Amino acid sequence: MRHFTPENILLIGSAMLLTSIVLSKAGSRFGIPSLLLFLCVGMFMGSDGVGYHFESAGATQFIGMMALSVILFSGGMDTKISEIRPVAAQGIVLATVGVALTAFFTGGFIYAACGFFGYDMSFAQSMLLAAVMSSTDSASVFALLRSKGLNLRENLRPTLELESGSNDPMAYVLTVILISFIKQDADFLSALETFFLQLCVGAAAGFLLGKLTVKFANKIRLDSPSIYSVLLVGCVFLIYSLTDRLWGNGYLAVYIAGLVVGASPMPRKRETVRFFDGFAWLWQIVIFLTLGLLVNPKELLDVAGLGLSVAVFMIVLGRPLSVFISLAPFRNFSAKARLYISWVGLRGAVPIIFATYPLTAEVPFAKTMFNVVFFITIVSLLFQGMTVASSAKFLKVSNPNKNAPSDFGVEIPDEIKAALSEIEADENLLKNGDTLARLNLPQQTLVMLIRRNNSYFIPRGDTPIKTGDKLLVLSEDDSALDDVCSKLGISRLSLGKNS
Repeated sequence: MRHFTPENILLIGSAMLLTSIVLSKAGSRFGIPSLLLFLCVGMFMGSDGVGYHFESAGATQFIGMMALSVILFSGGMDTKISEIRPVAAQGIVLATVGVALTAFFTGGFIYAACGFFGYDMSFAQSMLLAAVMSSTDSASVFALLRSKGLNLRENLRPTLELESGSNDPMAYVLTVILISFIKQDADFLSALETFFLQLCVGAAAGFLLGKLTVKFANKIRLDSPSIYSVLLVGCVFLIYSLTDRLWGNGYLAVYIAGLVVGASPMPRKRETVRFFDGFAWLWQIVIFLTLGLLVNPKELLDVAGLGLSVAVFMIVLGRPLSVFISLAPFRNFSAKARLYISWVGLRGAVPIIFATYPLTAEVPFAKTMFNVVFFITIVSLLFQGMTVASSAKFLKVSNPNKNAPSDFGVEIPDEIKAALSEIEADENLLKNGDTLARLNLPQQTLVMLIRRNNSYFIPRGDTPIKTGDKLLVLSEDDSALDDVCSKLGISRLSLGKNS
């Protein structure tokens, strides 16, 4: 049996990291979620594979806390408040009522199924297992939706991201409360008090500390622009720690703080957002590798029957029932959209991290619970994760993506009130003229660059335009350019607007 030591952990860790990235590149060709491959790399290096021994649930919880704080904060920064405002009520209901219903339905099924598979779990233990995996995983949802570049209809993307970013507190509180009930350390009133304290303090602390973070970043004058990113990293961990000390939910706090920071003007904001995007990916890899190391793959075979039955129930019945009931009062989602929300109820790092809490509390059947949750996570990533894009097309809830990466790689500072667009020259466009001077482009619109094949050049008024050319256009009025492009039958790619 091999052990991690200060001498070998850097070598082994870097090798695992690089292997994960290479495999994710290869796996993307076959539609395999990279997060699943990260888990597999960890499992391969663990005790049942290469043989490196790692069994510290406490260390996993600590790494998970750091990883989820960064991932949730980054997700909040990337989410526009204007996008989530129309679906805020739906997202909050899914994150609270939906999680509770998922736990209740799944817990009842587990209690009934345990006898069939030979497990003598009590009803409270069955509910604990269900509560641990009742929330969708923010790391999985953020990573898969953004890596696929889906342009979803009916505000589905902000709804799913809001739900996954804010439903961890409900699952966490249910897990802690049920552990206390099983250990006979809590009553109903104290559990209810804990629930409201976690949510209220977490939300308030996230908003206030997010505002203070923005104010602090705007007041301080740092010599190096890169240090602003380091400053925010410190603020993220401080927000989580302070909120936790105040008996609030730190995960909710860092997500709300991310929303506040993302919606506020700050120095070097574009560079900071780009830094956190890469930093969040690093932590996603680290936590999935760690979780892979923690599990013993041979033990998963012992729980395969129970794990598969629970996974099928959650995917086919538990999650859809909770989604349709939770969204029943709302009329702005079609039946197909509700089905898609049900399908993208991905399990990932969060349920596995929560599954370490029964381990550290020494709850009966804790190891079985951990293995079942791990097995279900693999099933979820394998079937739901691999079909995030295809299911959207099948249910017809996606549009062609108009925000694909630019061929030009040009960005404009946040301070400039303008919009960048990419226009593709085709026969419809050339009917109006084959030079820039003859094109009927709106006023206050400038063609900055033209890409022809693999070459770039700055155009003049008499520059000829050819079919297939791509024009990088800077405009003050995004809607006016939209109207002109529509009339001319031009294909257009929006690269972003500063307002």
